[in-house]
Amino acid sequence: MGIRRLWKGVGRICGVAAAATAVDMASGIRLALRESPTVELRLDWLANDAERSKLLRWVRQHHPPGATFLATCRRKGAGGRFAGDIEAQLYWLIRAREVGCQWCDIEVETLRKLPRQSAREHAVPPRIMLSVHDFRQTPELTQSIRLPSHSEVDAVKIAAHSRTIGDSVRLLRWARRSKDCIAVPMGEIGLPARILALREGSALAYAPVADSTAPGQVSLRELKHLYRAHQLNRRTQVFGVIGNPVGHSLSPLMHNSAFIAKKVNAVYLPFLVKDLRDFLAAVPEFGIRGFSVTIPHKQKILKYLKQCDPLAADIGAANTVVVRRDGSLAGSNTDYVGVLRSLKQRLDLAKSRVLVFGAGGSGRAAAFALARAGASVAVCARRERVAHELARAVGGEILPRRALRTEVFDAVLNTTPVGMYPHTEVSPLSLGELHCRIVMDLIYRPERTQLLKLATSKGIATVSGIEMFLAQGIVQWELWTKRRAPEAVMRHAVLAALRTEASLKSTPLRRAR
Repeated sequence: MGIRRLWKGVGRICGVAAAATAVDMASGIRLALRESPTVELRLDWLANDAERSKLLRWVRQHHPPGATFLATCRRKGAGGRFAGDIEAQLYWLIRAREVGCQWCDIEVETLRKLPRQSAREHAVPPRIMLSVHDFRQTPELTQSIRLPSHSEVDAVKIAAHSRTIGDSVRLLRWARRSKDCIAVPMGEIGLPARILALREGSALAYAPVADSTAPGQVSLRELKHLYRAHQLNRRTQVFGVIGNPVGHSLSPLMHNSAFIAKKVNAVYLPFLVKDLRDFLAAVPEFGIRGFSVTIPHKQKILKYLKQCDPLAADIGAANTVVVRRDGSLAGSNTDYVGVLRSLKQRLDLAKSRVLVFGAGGSGRAAAFALARAGASVAVCARRERVAHELARAVGGEILPRRALRTEVFDAVLNTTPVGMYPHTEVSPLSLGELHCRIVMDLIYRPERTQLLKLATSKGIATVSGIEMFLAQGIVQWELWTKRRAPEAVMRHAVLAALRTEASLKSTPLRRAR
């Protein structure tokens, strides 16, 4: 029987339980079983043999019917934590069979050193997964990996680090054409492909319950409930956000929450993009229908667009792209809408003087939005030439940084990434540079940036970047789906995440008992 028939539905998501103590490992197994009946036991993570014995005794006593346990005791030489030799490794896998583990994972480095390259002569769990790990790169899958006879194993797993998006595409191609295989793209660049792996033919997808056991992982709960990896199919529309960095983005949470609420067969993924051409080459491979664009690609993306909204062309930056049926790209700018919606209720823009601090893609969108609404725009940026160009384009003025200590504005907008998660303790502007009625920070994570805290301490009204983030995201979602966005759902999802994060940071650590 093929392994795809053995693992079905949510069982194709394998929760990874990994901890130093048997108590913590047992807790992880319980949490994993709430989400999936398939759980990998990382015996190599346990601190010593005594903890391994305790854990296996617990498994014998608490093995629920219908659960599938996969035992792994990966040696250090193959990227694991087990310090013992092959004989000791096999001993623990044999013990795992005795307590009911149906599967074991044996790395290729171990199998090659066994007599006749066979583990079936040992009383390990009856189903054997051969694993190949490359933590540095994605190898040439058809040439450099020579595997033992398939009769010696029941499944082959290849986990490889993706240095480019093209690497992860190659690994998914291998999954499509191979039988009884598991593809695990590793690293942040490989994360979208890791989520799409089940759709592409991989029999399993791995996700940690708590501690990450490999680079570029998402938690078990996120993989199941936010990305719905086990439900994705060839009809699933793929969207995403491209940027560098991109790990801080709450766009996946916002857009996927909307897809779930509206029962749309679509998924939104975070793409860490260092090279635009690398990403664009993968668009047809992944079946991407549209994507958001963030730092540093908002201006660079313009040269790849077949059609560009006139406003985005004037701004010189696009943050939203639609992939047409013929594969061509159409771009627009929804940051513009976000700025206007955030400030119109608070200011009569036609009578206001506004400072735009920063002249990147977001700064350009803000300056054009304000100028077209009738505001008098001043631009201040680290790169003077770029600031001059933007000020000239919107009919505004250019200000040197030193002038901010005396100039007065109705509003100040920070459009730089300074103060963005995880570097939340810095502010792009000092208290002495804030002479205005309103300060708006386009950063939305954290919700209350250091800049906004400084403004509040001076009695200045503040506008969080969350307002712009939500406004531009809602317009994006409607452009892609041609449906009305569930605004309340999107707002609730993002605000709940930000406030939970803030609450956790403000809670003092307590000594574990």
